[in-house]
Amino acid sequence: MDDVVIVGAGPTGLWLAGELRLGGASVTVLEERETRDPNSKALTIHPRTVEIFDCRGVAEPFLAEALRIPNGHFGGLPDRMDFSVLDTPYPFTLALLQARTEELLEARAEGLGATIRRGSRVTGLAGGGVELADGTVVEARYVVGCDGTRSTVRAAAGIAFPGTDATTWGWLGDVVLDFPPGRGFANLAGAGGGLMIVPLPGGIHRLVGGDPGSDGAAWPGELTLEELRATVHRIAGTDFGMRDPIWLSRFGNATRQAATYRKGNVLLAGDAAHMHFPTGGVGMNVGIQDAHNLGWKLAAVVTGRAEETLLDTYHEERHPVGADLLRHTRAQTALITAYSPEGQALRAVLSELIATAPDMSRALAERLSGLSVTYATGRRVPNLRLPDGGTLFERLRTGGHVATEAGLVRPDGHLA
Repeated sequence: MDDVVIVGAGPTGLWLAGELRLGGASVTVLEERETRDPNSKALTIHPRTVEIFDCRGVAEPFLAEALRIPNGHFGGLPDRMDFSVLDTPYPFTLALLQARTEELLEARAEGLGATIRRGSRVTGLAGGGVELADGTVVEARYVVGCDGTRSTVRAAAGIAFPGTDATTWGWLGDVVLDFPPGRGFANLAGAGGGLMIVPLPGGIHRLVGGDPGSDGAAWPGELTLEELRATVHRIAGTDFGMRDPIWLSRFGNATRQAATYRKGNVLLAGDAAHMHFPTGGVGMNVGIQDAHNLGWKLAAVVTGRAEETLLDTYHEERHPVGADLLRHTRAQTALITAYSPEGQALRAVLSELIATAPDMSRALAERLSGLSVTYATGRRVPNLRLPDGGTLFERLRTGGHVATEAGLVRPDGHLA
């Protein structure tokens, strides 16, 4: 019997598996898919997540392969926030396909000794662990649901998932553009809709946006290339030579959060704990940060180095972060879908403020990047230079506490 079984081999589950093994816990990850999903929902890695990777010595492949973007946006406003003012070694976001992020995180987890079993569909909880579709039971002392917004683990544990249903829909297309915009980027918005274009590896561009006709609770149906082409042309006046779609998808603004992140020996992280409109590209990052908070605590409990009550602090610290995530994504959704003349005026006023008020721009950038998160026990500690010449992030790579002039730093980089 393992100490922990994780359901879901996405970025959250894989990072958690590595953290648990680093802390000495035995862990098995169960994933329903036989092979990794080639369609990458997540693309953006924010500065705090890059810091977390550096704190475990695995940032280099991400930095080497990903496209660096030196700014961010709030609600798709055209005046982008400058990340260079942030107190971090990584004042940029990284654009990297989720499938590649998962490859790197899976290699780390397996290298640390985690077992990853694909083709294992979990149907419920049983015997302290989980039951699979074939009737077998995988026993464990703790179960962590990292299995997405439709979490089987959450439902089986009877954890409520209150919130609101979708009222508007966005769309996404990974396509080839024969005539991409300058530098490959575009951020357009008006009465006819909104559009963002981001270059991806392999000569592909991601087009993301919405339009006034997408409002309503009813699912508008599968997105077609013809519909995407017409919508983009209406917004931008061109379809940029769009062809050869790799992936076409829709997504809604349904917004929910688990009532509790822990119920007995069951815990939730990532999309199983919170769902929202994917504005700002923060979802995967918050999930990895959930796992970063939970991993060292759960490992300490199962190895006898901490009392079980330590696990209660996971909900106490991360649930407010999830609630703030939902509040900010709702606010950004309102801006993104502000197609009326009044809405466009609001966008223009806020855009001017971001461009001319450095404090406002910095505060939004710190929230978006994940650097502003503070727990009751203490704030995130930057990459301090230590008396022996090393740095805090280097010292945290063993997964233990570190004594600094600022105070004792926990394995997740916050003051103890």
